[in-house]
Amino acid sequence: MMMVGVMFLFERVVFVEVMMLTKNRRRMRIVMIFMMVPIYYDVGGGATASEAASNDDDKVVYNHGAHDVDDDYEDIMMMMMMMMCQLMMVATGMLLYLMIMIMMSVPIMMMIIMMMMMMMMMMMMMMMMMMMIMMIIMMMMMMMMMIMMMIMMMMMMMMMMMMMMMMMMMMMMMMMMMMMMVMLMVMVMMMMMMMMMMMMMMMMMMMMMMMMMILMMMHYMFKHFHFREKV
Repeated sequence: MMMVGVMFLFERVVFVEVMMLTKNRRRMRIVMIFMMVPIYYDVGGGATASEAASNDDDKVVYNHGAHDVDDDYEDIMMMMMMMMCQLMMVATGMLLYLMIMIMMSVPIMMMIIMMMMMMMMMMMMMMMMMMMIMMIIMMMMMMMMMIMMMIMMMMMMMMMMMMMMMMMMMMMMMMMMMMMMVMLMVMVMMMMMMMMMMMMMMMMMMMMMMMMMILMMMHYMFKHFHFREKV
């Protein structure tokens, strides 16, 4: 059966990954234990606990001939599906855990640093452009000041112009700083949003798996508890 093969392959892969990822022994042991959690099932045949407890001997069926072979096959398929679900849940949980662990460590820092670098470069370029513009403005101002000096021959006017220029520079710088802060905040927020989305996706996957397993369990239990009396 292909499904079983895929399942076992998947399990092996998960195990190898876990072995590679877990260095310290305690966590390793815990993971192993978690991987070994079984699903208890019985394929047809003997009386279930509830039937055995109910003391109705005529209803209790002790042989496999009670229900047809299709039922058995269905049970086996059900078991395999449940095992798949369990494995997927375990793997998804591990992935989630690992993702959180990794997110809180190196790559996120690297990403942030990269972002910072990019931002810095952008800022540098912006600064350069600003500087260029400012230079032109300054030139204009200088020309104006020169003309004024030549016309009025007053030092006061020049001082005033200088002061005004300084003020303008300050204002520009402040604006730049504000812009930088806003942009950084936006970037960080976007990153956070991305992370949250990923987490949500993972959680949704987990939920889906859980629901599937519960549904299967319910189906299985229902079948076993209610349709066993067809002799």
